[in-house]
Amino acid sequence: MSGRGLLMWDEAVTKYNFGKDHPMDPVRLALTIGLVRAYELDRALDVAAAKPAGDSTLRLVHREDYVAAVRAASADPREADQAYGLGTMDDPAFKGMHEASALIAGQSVGAAEAVWRGEAAHAVNFAGGLHHAMPGAASGFCIYNDASLAIARLLELGAERVAYVDVDVHHGDGVQAAFWDDPRVLTISLHEHPRTLFPQTGWPEETGGRGAAAGSAVNVALPAGTGDEGWLRAFHAVAPELLADFRPQVLVTQHGADTHFEDPLAHLAVSLDAQRAVQMACHELAHTHVDGAKWVALGGGGYAVTDVVPRSWTHLVGIVGHAEVQPESVIPASWRDEVYARTRTVAPGRMTDGRWPVRWRPWGEGYDPGDRVDQAVLATRRAVYPLRGLLA
Repeated sequence: MSGRGLLMWDEAVTKYNFGKDHPMDPVRLALTIGLVRAYELDRALDVAAAKPAGDSTLRLVHREDYVAAVRAASADPREADQAYGLGTMDDPAFKGMHEASALIAGQSVGAAEAVWRGEAAHAVNFAGGLHHAMPGAASGFCIYNDASLAIARLLELGAERVAYVDVDVHHGDGVQAAFWDDPRVLTISLHEHPRTLFPQTGWPEETGGRGAAAGSAVNVALPAGTGDEGWLRAFHAVAPELLADFRPQVLVTQHGADTHFEDPLAHLAVSLDAQRAVQMACHELAHTHVDGAKWVALGGGGYAVTDVVPRSWTHLVGIVGHAEVQPESVIPASWRDEVYARTRTVAPGRMTDGRWPVRWRPWGEGYDPGDRVDQAVLATRRAVYPLRGLLA
């Protein structure tokens, strides 16, 4: 196994573009790779591009008729069929949509293959994490579900236990749906409560299918306004214990940056520093609980496209490559100039929101029945833990 991390990157992923004024602005990807290069992280990791996912790979998760519908809308956006979630306000059709979506999926599948085969210790595709796409429909800015496809490919290669941890502000509904009845996949999603945010799923009572799959879906639904301390407390109150019990052969994580207090589409109040803390925790969990520390890290949502997303995912790339960027680091002037040239906005000056190190109270120090975050954590533990033979 190579001790180096692997960064999946192809400039053409920026063609995943829903058009002017859509929140999913591909400049967030361009600025992230720009910041990665400004910190010379592309020298600390191996950088590779995979081929677009072909039809046989896409059909590991997506229905054949849906892939055909995406192809038709990609060739002529006027042919977009809203019965498949295409041509909607969230997922407007655009020329080349199939090719761009399949390319992003291919990078995540390629990352999973490299990690499984021991060609890299860890791998990251920050263009991925499009976790809302369903087997037969686009949803929530997502056309093909690259996270599900990466997991399905791992299962095809022989993996018997794959854990998926999703810390995007939105519920990882597409991945949960893809593996609802599959006990080989444990999905853990930490997200804003469905009462207040799309996709209105991810209740703690959603615990997986029947039989052996019962308890394979884990959902921590956090109240709007949850900040750093509560978010980290909730993560550490659930994820480490479940991963220790499940003993995954591969860990796949999704790191949507839209939990941030500046994100315009959600209502959590998490800082960049807390996001970095969870990224580091996922890295540690891979080394502690995963055979061979096999870890695939993906991007996801994030709509503060200059201030937050590039910094958060550059931290992620550095952690994957064992070349962490220090929070107090002054951001290179070359990247700040690039931000202004592309967006006419002033870039942040450091890789921190000034909250590092982030403090939080471990679950083992006691439960506060009046705390809404503690109530959310306990609801999840009570729903899932007995199904897995654990004490809530």
